[in-house]
Amino acid sequence: MDQFVAMRTFVEIVDRGSLTAAGDALDRSLPTMVRTLALLEKHLGARLLRRTTRRMSLTDEGRDYLERCRQILADVEDAERAVGRGQGEPEGALRVSAPVLFGQMHVAPAVTGFLRRYPKVQVELLLFDRLVDLVDEGIDLAVRIGHPADSTMVAVPVGRMRQVVCASPEVLRVGGVPRHPSELHERPCVRFHGLASGGTWKFNDAGRELAVRIGGSFSCNQASAAVSACAEGLGFGLFLAYQVKPMVRSGQLQIVLEAFEPAPLPVNLIYPGARIMSSRLRALLDWLKGAE
Repeated sequence: MDQFVAMRTFVEIVDRGSLTAAGDALDRSLPTMVRTLALLEKHLGARLLRRTTRRMSLTDEGRDYLERCRQILADVEDAERAVGRGQGEPEGALRVSAPVLFGQMHVAPAVTGFLRRYPKVQVELLLFDRLVDLVDEGIDLAVRIGHPADSTMVAVPVGRMRQVVCASPEVLRVGGVPRHPSELHERPCVRFHGLASGGTWKFNDAGRELAVRIGGSFSCNQASAAVSACAEGLGFGLFLAYQVKPMVRSGQLQIVLEAFEPAPLPVNLIYPGARIMSSRLRALLDWLKGAE
């Protein structure tokens, strides 16, 4: 068994999500893929993947081995590039994830500019409004808004994002503009689960945290739908500033209670800390840090 080929095969299986897709990418038959994985697991004396008829998932041993494989393959790739072709341009594939709307508005344009500058790199941009597992889903870099929860990941801060309360002009005309967050307890609100779970919104009241119970007829786990409901007059909404920026500009929404806004959330570039960084990932990180 060629250990290096087996490692590449294993990483490709995880990244592609199936042996068939990995075989297509590597131009190898399904029996060859099955045999290579089986020989690798036998050689290691450990099961790397749990396989059922519906899905495939990494074992604890597989998760650790995947990180080590990525590190070794990245080292070999950079060494070959440096020795064989000099300090050329970065090349190869990257998988990047970001929140859907933020990715559409900010990350996709930045990646487009990056690819114009580095045409030998290929980027697969995956937009999700859920927290992705970078290791299990083969993600090289994630753009996340909020405080990092996983200490095994490296977080590179690139900005901060306001949390704002807004409502439609009609809602404000009928009920008046609230002067204090406590007034929202008696006013209809649109609940966006992606920012504030449950029925409590938190504010900054003269340096102290203030929790306000809110209610309303509409709740949603998707930002654009919740923002649209807010603009249609279903109530007040608590959102990240970029999510409502187009409608605030057009006058469909108005920001209120600015003096009581919660603390801005950090915007970070996240990548696995155990992984040696390839030249293409370093180039993308530097590009995104410099993007507005």
